[in-house]
Amino acid sequence: MISNEQQKQKETAIRRLTRTLEASVSPYHCIQEAERQLSEAGFTPLALTKNWELAPNGRYYINAFDSTLLAFTLGSDMIPGRIAPEKKETVRLRLAAAHTDWPCLKLKPSPETATGRYGKLNVEVYGGPILSTWMDRPLSVAGKVCVMTDDPFAPEVLFINHEAPIFTIPSLAIHMNREVNKGVEYNPQVDMLPLAGILTDSLNKDSYFLDFLAKETGHPAEEILDYEIYLYNADKPAVLGLQNEFLSAPRLDNVTSVQACLTGLIEGGCQKGIQGIALYDNEEIGSCTKQGAESLLLERALEKIFLSLGLGREALLNSLMGGLMFSLDVAHAMHPNHPEKCDIKNQIIMGDGAALKLAASQAYATDASYSSIIEGLCRKNRIPYKKFSNRSDIRGGSTLGHISSAILNMPTIDAGVPMLAMHSAREIIHIDDQIALEALTAAFFCG
Repeated sequence: MISNEQQKQKETAIRRLTRTLEASVSPYHCIQEAERQLSEAGFTPLALTKNWELAPNGRYYINAFDSTLLAFTLGSDMIPGRIAPEKKETVRLRLAAAHTDWPCLKLKPSPETATGRYGKLNVEVYGGPILSTWMDRPLSVAGKVCVMTDDPFAPEVLFINHEAPIFTIPSLAIHMNREVNKGVEYNPQVDMLPLAGILTDSLNKDSYFLDFLAKETGHPAEEILDYEIYLYNADKPAVLGLQNEFLSAPRLDNVTSVQACLTGLIEGGCQKGIQGIALYDNEEIGSCTKQGAESLLLERALEKIFLSLGLGREALLNSLMGGLMFSLDVAHAMHPNHPEKCDIKNQIIMGDGAALKLAASQAYATDASYSSIIEGLCRKNRIPYKKFSNRSDIRGGSTLGHISSAILNMPTIDAGVPMLAMHSAREIIHIDDQIALEALTAAFFCG
């Protein structure tokens, strides 16, 4: 039996994570949800293109290119102009990072296509989704639409989320493919095109999606310049399990980590130095973009912080190399039907707590010195955790941690929530592991 306090904590975690999952229907909307939570917690927005006036005990966030967000808090010792740079003291720096994108399908330009009278959407694969899990799902669309203004250098940017499911990708009947249960290789250009509707006189076969966007935005179709639109699984999250211990939902990879970063920063509360989070886009396609972890975005934002505090680049470099980053991304739980896919010793089961991720390849950035710090925090705060390594003959995934660590030259630890069905259109976690990760992230900031 769990106590009333534990039950309340569980319900709070489910409610908070579910709201973020339902809001995060695109990387843009994930950032908007992060801004909402930070604003409610008293954080002030800053612009990358403006000079910053910072104050001790200040709380700030930066929306970077609509799909990445940086946020930070300052301790009471961070007094602009009164930190003596000549002493070359290292500013306490703690950073946590996660990613806002997820494997899915993304619309191409002029996506209207047809087979007979069936209207379909021309899409491409974003990242590495399990394509079969997208079949026969209720799908909707969300993303960014850019509209013409009088100034060509300043188009109006709108964000849409239709919410109601309107598309689906129908499976081929077993009668037409008797070998389907022996495994199917899906062709993204042939098999993954969503059904949009039956073409009639009321649907222009050459512009029905553009006409849909015009209706969504309230702007004439001829004023729409460009867009970035994602298909998303419109299924709602659901609590499962005989003891209501599991949460099944789309986009758990990596909204679980986004929420842990937000909760940890908001609730961590440290009175010294700088604590920050980076919620990056484009991890699922390699991170090498202006808003990805393989960019100088975070370092440049940190330099602006240090300059605003009256500190120079040497102070920044000292703090980076003496600081610590917590890279959060999901981990592979042991599959109940395929335990042989796990390492023979370093297995993790949902409910074991936060997963500390290690790899000789440094696909996970953790090493012994810094992993020990996190283990110490877990033991001190009685937070459940377990170490995870991939099986030696199976190449696991990687995270943004080793990328960001290499660019910043900053010690980094990789951790996350263990899960099943990673990169499926619907994944599953144990809610206690999310509670553990959020508590660990808060301890990381204030420890």
